[in-house]
Amino acid sequence: MHTWTLDKPDNLIDWWQESIAKFADRRLFGTKNKNGTYEWVTYKEVGDRINNLRAGLAHLEIGNGDAVGIIANNRVEWAVAAFATWGRMARFVPMYEAELIQIWKYIITDSQIKVLFVSKPEIYEKIKDFPKDIPTLKHIVIIDAEGKNSMAVIEKMGAAKPVPSQHPKPDDVAELIYTSGTTGNPKGVLLTHGNFTSNALAGVKMYPELKANEVVTLAILPWAHSFGQTAELFGVTHLGGAMGLVESPATIVSDILQVRPTFLVAVPRVFNRIYDGLWAKMNKEGGLAKTIFVMGVEAAKKKRELRAKGQSDFITNFKYRLGDKIVFKKIRGRLGGRLMASMSGSAAMNPEIAQFFFDIGIPVYDCYGLTETSPAVAMNASFDYRLGSVGKAIDKVKIVIDKSVVEEDAPDGEIVVYGPNVMKGYHNRPEDTKASITPEGGFRTGDRGRLDKDGFLYITGRIKEQYKLENGKFCFPAAMEEEICLIPFVQQAVIYGINRPYNICSIVPDFDVLLEYAKEKGLSTDIKVLIDRQDVVDMIGAAVTNQLKGKFGSYEIPKKFILLSEAFTLDNGTLTPTMKLKRNAVLAKLKDKIEALYKE
Repeated sequence: MHTWTLDKPDNLIDWWQESIAKFADRRLFGTKNKNGTYEWVTYKEVGDRINNLRAGLAHLEIGNGDAVGIIANNRVEWAVAAFATWGRMARFVPMYEAELIQIWKYIITDSQIKVLFVSKPEIYEKIKDFPKDIPTLKHIVIIDAEGKNSMAVIEKMGAAKPVPSQHPKPDDVAELIYTSGTTGNPKGVLLTHGNFTSNALAGVKMYPELKANEVVTLAILPWAHSFGQTAELFGVTHLGGAMGLVESPATIVSDILQVRPTFLVAVPRVFNRIYDGLWAKMNKEGGLAKTIFVMGVEAAKKKRELRAKGQSDFITNFKYRLGDKIVFKKIRGRLGGRLMASMSGSAAMNPEIAQFFFDIGIPVYDCYGLTETSPAVAMNASFDYRLGSVGKAIDKVKIVIDKSVVEEDAPDGEIVVYGPNVMKGYHNRPEDTKASITPEGGFRTGDRGRLDKDGFLYITGRIKEQYKLENGKFCFPAAMEEEICLIPFVQQAVIYGINRPYNICSIVPDFDVLLEYAKEKGLSTDIKVLIDRQDVVDMIGAAVTNQLKGKFGSYEIPKKFILLSEAFTLDNGTLTPTMKLKRNAVLAKLKDKIEALYKE
């Protein structure tokens, strides 16, 4: 087993204390108030609350190795509770507000949470009887409340009797993050202080320009997931930056205008929506606006191609400048006008869409990681990137491609990760830990990928999700599904074809786009009637075929299609809280429809 030499700070308490010493009076978190404007708190104000809550947790007898849980969306109190917990040498267990009650119960029981913070009385009502079944759960504390069960009372208790911070070692467990199980119960991932600090420090090195400018982000990603924590909560506090907290996914566009981020950490879905929205607007407006937009996009593409050959062209540059002045500048303005760059993770960006954002002056850098690797493994850096890839291995991390688990002659293999970012293991699951960590300490990701000659990593599929068609050829459904979801008519897609002669694709249409189409064509605007029309199924099927042609083997492209009237959601058990598809649950629901199509 390799032991890694970590840069300082190597635990999250030193991390925080270093930041507050340097940036006490800077603004840290912005929260929308009732009037719809952002109110900000400083590093010092947050630090005072951490000190008070830490002492309050000591009063509740939280100490070394105890578990403190939270069910809350991103908010100031989330960070206060986390840093107060670490100052008591305890482990923090975050959970999503949008989660099934039985999953909360499983996590609270499995992790043996002693003190649980919940955001509001409505959540408390759902779980107030948990202590009857979970003897380890001693206290439930409500954040948005007054009185004896409230967070304010615990902080007040701590303020009256301060307790200094303890300083964990890099190898001490900081957090237990439960990965949203796409099958079965979620697995608790044991992440250490050194996992987080080494990962955040490595990430910051990829964007040196952030140190020289004021860093402001709009926190879209949930901190209950390691990506939101490491890339944003820890990365930004280290740089003395500020985070505006998004009110909800529906308000992202207006929140961006208020917070005016200089850097954005998001997932491809956010950029895909912006891209789709722009083209939809241009297609609707038509006329001169669309002509200039298309001219600018084409000129940007030509300018880039010429630059790659060391050439330039006056007319191309003029067209680009015109497009930039009239259209691209407005787009940047709608994103706050200060965005230097963005980072995207959780799935690979579509290279065409990534290129579009680069061309209009908002670079989007793809990265790759998993909860078990804290999360970053590889990142495109602002000074060293390759579109279509997820970048190179970050500092102190090594990527190995294991070809022993794929078919012979395959150009790729399983991605195995070595470094200080690799988890300690799965909580209470020695067999799963043994299966996923090699004897040398590498983490088997279950993802397929390849490295090019310069060390850039390309994701090619998911080993667990790949399957063979009847002809023995492999299919990677997730990559096709992502591509299909770029079609304006498509909201969600799932592909199936295990040991079958061809693939079938089930689609949840984008209902707004479909209704617009129905009005134009004079069709019924009843969704259930629309999705049963063969001409509508054929039209969307043809769009899917065109989207996939040339990018995937003809044998992979679905031959038949099912349109659905209900979206995949967390509530109906088909999505995880991180919006990943519960493939088995979806296919179980669609089994009869799929079988009927194969029999036709």
